[in-house]
Amino acid sequence: MRSLVVLSILALLSCPALAKKPSVKSMPPVVVMTVPQSGETAVDAKLKEIKVTFSKDMKTKEMWSFVQISKDTFPEVGEPKYVDKRTIVLPVTLQPGKTYIIWINSGKFNAFRDVDNHPAIPYLLVFETK
Repeated sequence: MRSLVVLSILALLSCPALAKKPSVKSMPPVVVMTVPQSGETAVDAKLKEIKVTFSKDMKTKEMWSFVQISKDTFPEVGEPKYVDKRTIVLPVTLQPGKTYIIWINSGKFNAFRDVDNHPAIPYLLVFETK
């Protein structure tokens, strides 16, 4: 357990944002809420949009990265739109009895960025429809 704590501290210390005094402004944004929530197993297939809320104000002009890992686990989607500076909605068509997997930023696909251009920490949204 102690070695995990040491490794966690070392990883934190190597974060470029910590080269200066850390603050909310200097840290990257994170996903604070999704609808549906990741891990839900009884999502209504009639749901028409996925909603993602970030911890900070985001660049909102065509800046998003909803990333698929496979065609079978990615919903049919429409054009994403921000409803405010922190929340984006993705119109979807879902099928019953399916598992959906969507990365919010992943690897080189990191267009979700705050107004200071920090890319959001990748977030894996996984849910199942009933």
